[in-house]
Amino acid sequence: MTVFYLIPFLLFIFYLGRLAAGICRKSLTEWLLTTFLLGAGSVILTGFILSALYQTANTPIWAVSVFVTATVISLILKRVATIGAPEQLDRPNQRPFSVSRLIRQRQKTFGQWFRGLNPYSKFLFSLLLGTLSIIAVTNLLIVLFTVPNEWDSMTGHLNRVMQYVQRGTMRHFGGTNWNIDTYPKSVCTLQIYSFLMTGRFENGFKFIHHVSYWTAIVSVFGIVKRIGANRPENTALSASFFCALAYALLPDFLMQAITTETDIVLTAYLSVLLYMLFTYRQTQDNRYLWLAGMAFGIAFGHKITFVLLLPSVFTIMVYTVFLSPSLAITFGRTWRLAAAIAVSVCLWTLPTGYLKNIAVFGHPIGPPTALKHQSVERAGSFGNLIEQGSRNVIRYGYDHVNLDGIRNLKVGADVNHVMRQPLVVLEDKLHMRLDEETDFSIQPFAFDRRFVFYNANPYWGVFGFGLIFPLLFLVLIGFIRSTSHIFLGIALLLHFAALSYSAPYDPFKGRYFIETGLFGVTFLALVFLHPRTTVDIPGRPIWKSYVGLITILGCISALLSVFFNTRALPFAWTSLDGKSFSSAFATDRMRQLTLGRPDIYVAYKRFDELVPDSATVALGTINDDYEYPLYGPDLSRRLIAINPFEQGLKPIPKNADYLFFDKSVMPPKPGDIRLGTDTTMRREVIVPAEDYYLRKLH
Repeated sequence: MTVFYLIPFLLFIFYLGRLAAGICRKSLTEWLLTTFLLGAGSVILTGFILSALYQTANTPIWAVSVFVTATVISLILKRVATIGAPEQLDRPNQRPFSVSRLIRQRQKTFGQWFRGLNPYSKFLFSLLLGTLSIIAVTNLLIVLFTVPNEWDSMTGHLNRVMQYVQRGTMRHFGGTNWNIDTYPKSVCTLQIYSFLMTGRFENGFKFIHHVSYWTAIVSVFGIVKRIGANRPENTALSASFFCALAYALLPDFLMQAITTETDIVLTAYLSVLLYMLFTYRQTQDNRYLWLAGMAFGIAFGHKITFVLLLPSVFTIMVYTVFLSPSLAITFGRTWRLAAAIAVSVCLWTLPTGYLKNIAVFGHPIGPPTALKHQSVERAGSFGNLIEQGSRNVIRYGYDHVNLDGIRNLKVGADVNHVMRQPLVVLEDKLHMRLDEETDFSIQPFAFDRRFVFYNANPYWGVFGFGLIFPLLFLVLIGFIRSTSHIFLGIALLLHFAALSYSAPYDPFKGRYFIETGLFGVTFLALVFLHPRTTVDIPGRPIWKSYVGLITILGCISALLSVFFNTRALPFAWTSLDGKSFSSAFATDRMRQLTLGRPDIYVAYKRFDELVPDSATVALGTINDDYEYPLYGPDLSRRLIAINPFEQGLKPIPKNADYLFFDKSVMPPKPGDIRLGTDTTMRREVIVPAEDYYLRKLH
């Protein structure tokens, strides 16, 4: 049966490629990004429709309906993109080009470019390509053969996906964790589709995230290619490859490539949006306004934090769309982009759950408790928000100046500590109280963050503080003149500020800065594009040595980030905090699932042994409890939450076979089996586990 559904799954991917070849220009980058956008848009829209019809878990209908949705979307895109298009432009109603022939042409171009590089550049790109090749193989194996285990996925993201599959719909139902009902549901459609079409393959949940990693890399390549369009072809290619490869190796971006966290998918949507905007500036072809609008609507429907990106996106729109020779041209461009965004918001944003949140909670994000915990409301007065938000700007700035990846090893941690001492002294002299003020912090700021905070949630590493920020500074002071990078720099600073002022400081926030890094990594193009900073000319031994050193350290950082990531270790290792970890490939499933909360392992393992895989289990658990592991190794148990977030305890359903509950939720009775928790680990874990019990009901 798995093979039966894999065939239409692979045919759908092939079909998307054919449709994309009829929409985009003859460009391999553009074809890949259009295929991704069309595929994501089709699956999301199909998922909304099937949910309304209570067919979310119907695999045969999924297999057929995505073809229909993709066909309709592609026909509409071809039609609307030609409205008002000048005759001389390459219209999107051309016959599909041969993708295989295009790939062969690009392989030839790549070979000619690489052979034409000077020895220094060959060294840089050989190092970057070699590092990425090792990481690509390793990460693919991790995606395919290790289970997801991120905290938010165990409590919310994957938990709700399984609930939607069991219920046959994504309608609001009231889950234990507030994320289950309040997070937008568009990513769930993509995860459910991959899960069902691969024969209920658990790691299919990761596919959209891993594809998003490669999509963003391709987008960066394309964006920089558009920025360097007026430069010689080989120079533009060098700049594009350097930025794309460096972005692929940024530690925070790498960490999410193998997870089911949501920010990397938003990054992919944002990257496609930026590519379409920059391509429109180069071509003035209306199809890119509609594709940009589509990416905008999908991104907005993916996660509410896209709101924090709106000032940055608007800044790029000013440069790529609104600036024109006349007001009439600007008006024509603006109404088309506005129409594209309006239509896309109606199709991909509004149905994803924001309206339901308003109806249920009175706010598009969620209940007041969640807002006070993770938004500006926690700061209190406006004056305190400005004061503490400004501290957050400096806190996150300090967090970026770290040898992420490298400090997973003791020698790296020691060097990192010494390197940062001047920053610690500066903070003390200026009395900024970064680590003393805690009222706008989820976890207090620390100059030496705990291993658990930086190991799986790093920032940009050495590429960030070693090259990106210095080049940004040189652009802002006018030493390097590049109009496109001025706008990109403003966009970067706006998003950096938005993350700092919009929510309390969080040491896990590295994952949010992968979107900021999308703007920042484009500054590495100046290493090849600008006369004052290029390394592609004779001389400049000091500058070339510096860029080479940063590149070497960046590659080491990436490798160490992947091979010493305790969430998914390729090999066994003892971390800096003294904990021993087995290889993720050799660890039993429950041990891997509970890696973030090791004190629950014994209780959950015993639950797995006592409860049949086909049982229906009522859950008297709390917001922080891991529920996803309770579905069982085949994800076949039916779980029913009876303590939904802030709704009070509900009666135990009559069809439940077992009751799994916390002592803090309800008192145990004689005959209940105490599963307990490992209390010896309380000092090691961030949030200690509850005292768990199991009751057989029938």
